[in-house]
Amino acid sequence: MSKSAPFQFGPRIEDDRVRFRFWAPKQQAPALVIDGVADPLPMQPVGDGWFEAAVPGGPGLRYRFRLDDGLEVPDPGSRHQPDDVHGPSEVIAPDAYEWHDRAWRGRPWHEAVVYELHVGTFTPEGTFRAAIDRLDHLARLGVTAIEVMPVADFPGTRNWGYDGVLPYAVEASYGRPDDFKAFVDAAHARGLMVLLDVVYNHFGPDGNYLPLYAPIFTDKHRTPWGEAVNVDDAASPAVRDFLIENAVYWVRDFHLDGLRLDAVHEIRDDGDLHVLDELRQRVAAAVPHRPVHIVLENEENDSGRLAREDGVARRFTAQWNDDVHHVLHVAVSGEDAGYYADYAGRTDLLGRALAEGFAFQGAHMPYRGSARGAPSGDLPPDAFVAFLQNHDQIGNRAFGDRITAIAPAEAVRAATAVVLLSPQIPMLFQGEEWGSRRPFPFFCDFTGDLADAVREGRRGEFARFPEFADPARRAEIPDPTAVDTFLSAKLDWSEPELPKHADILDWTRRLLSLRHAAIVPLLPLIGRGGSFRELGPGAVAIVWEIADGRQLQLAANLSAASVEADLDLGGDLLWRQGSVGSDHVGEWSVDWRIAGP
Repeated sequence: MSKSAPFQFGPRIEDDRVRFRFWAPKQQAPALVIDGVADPLPMQPVGDGWFEAAVPGGPGLRYRFRLDDGLEVPDPGSRHQPDDVHGPSEVIAPDAYEWHDRAWRGRPWHEAVVYELHVGTFTPEGTFRAAIDRLDHLARLGVTAIEVMPVADFPGTRNWGYDGVLPYAVEASYGRPDDFKAFVDAAHARGLMVLLDVVYNHFGPDGNYLPLYAPIFTDKHRTPWGEAVNVDDAASPAVRDFLIENAVYWVRDFHLDGLRLDAVHEIRDDGDLHVLDELRQRVAAAVPHRPVHIVLENEENDSGRLAREDGVARRFTAQWNDDVHHVLHVAVSGEDAGYYADYAGRTDLLGRALAEGFAFQGAHMPYRGSARGAPSGDLPPDAFVAFLQNHDQIGNRAFGDRITAIAPAEAVRAATAVVLLSPQIPMLFQGEEWGSRRPFPFFCDFTGDLADAVREGRRGEFARFPEFADPARRAEIPDPTAVDTFLSAKLDWSEPELPKHADILDWTRRLLSLRHAAIVPLLPLIGRGGSFRELGPGAVAIVWEIADGRQLQLAANLSAASVEADLDLGGDLLWRQGSVGSDHVGEWSVDWRIAGP
């Protein structure tokens, strides 16, 4: 693992002492407060808003910084918060964990089958150590990459993770930093990559002390959370470094195989080198001897960020493909409210999203009220991550109900067969592999007025939907701050032992086994998106050209009515779900095959 210069943020252990660094340009004379030491220690200014102090000691030391007004705050670069976000920070030895993955060199992206999990609900215990015991299940399933929802420290003990306020500190309710390292180590031992979801577009509303002492935000840009993070102000390069070093920290020190960057369209940077591109460059430089995959969530569908050169990603590895989710969800559920309205009845968008990546490639999107996206057909399919479910698309529903609770089983199976054998990179959400019916509602651990505001705000979001026009109906929406709401999201690991769920699990395993045997070897040979034609409402035929002259072919009818079709069913059949013939595609039917020489 590549070693580089020490991080600017966070304490440095120097032999028998610890050097503390604090970037606080809004302060005149901050002080260091050590637990068990009566008097605060003045910190010395060292330029550019930085202050330093060194004291005897080592790992385990707990400390805070005292601001000019007497308020004591945790270290913004804290590695661990044993008493949550308002408590003292703890000095952690960066090299204490004994790694066993020295031979690990990562995996190429085209081999990825992604499994998104939330540490707190993945197991009854909700810890990294408990999650290790379930890694064999994932390896047997055919998963090759785990995507962990954010673990940066958040207030309380239950949260999706997008309200983090101390991005370097592992959430204490999940375990200590070495527990996360042990999880990654154990995953690598089973051939599993680990990617971490990180949030650089905002900070949570409780425990974020940064604005008190540093220019972390700017009124130059606005986001859904308020003022934007100040990454493009040349006068404050430390803000960029704070985020970029965090990415390097996770990948280098925790041996992670990649990152998923949350909502990058809300990271506003007008400079010559966008902060995301600098992040990518510095991560690659810090870990030069193995692949590091950086996956985007980007509402703008900017295909330029996914550009390839000689088959290699020049900037970012892939993007979550919300368009694929939307076309599939509308097809199997029949829902057409909100943004789903733009996809309802649009078989052309179904075909385009599956074949080319983005459904909207610069066209006007009525729900959005503006154009969205850019042409993506020249990109290889593995530039996109396809899914039928994820944390957002489940949890943003009023009751957090999964697709299995609202759509016919045969419809879900058809859509899943499309996703798992797609040349796009497939992703499953925890429990999806056995058809879990456990919900994944939004939950958090706020208190007081903030809890009231979140509770009412959550219910208010649904007031514009006809089914929630009645206040009594809105009152039935789970309280996101209630412990029971969190507990309802925990996976039930007895479900896979039930015959119905065991059958789905076996079916999923067989699909992924086929993917690894027949689809994965083709992906380096599929250099661009496919071509599609509409067969009828909800039914499409897609062809992807393979460099050796063969074709990967899909005929799919994601509707409840059979359609007539003129199909060439030559070549080798890989998978058939339902009824497909040369003259028809039956309801909820899928046919995958390889044709050609």
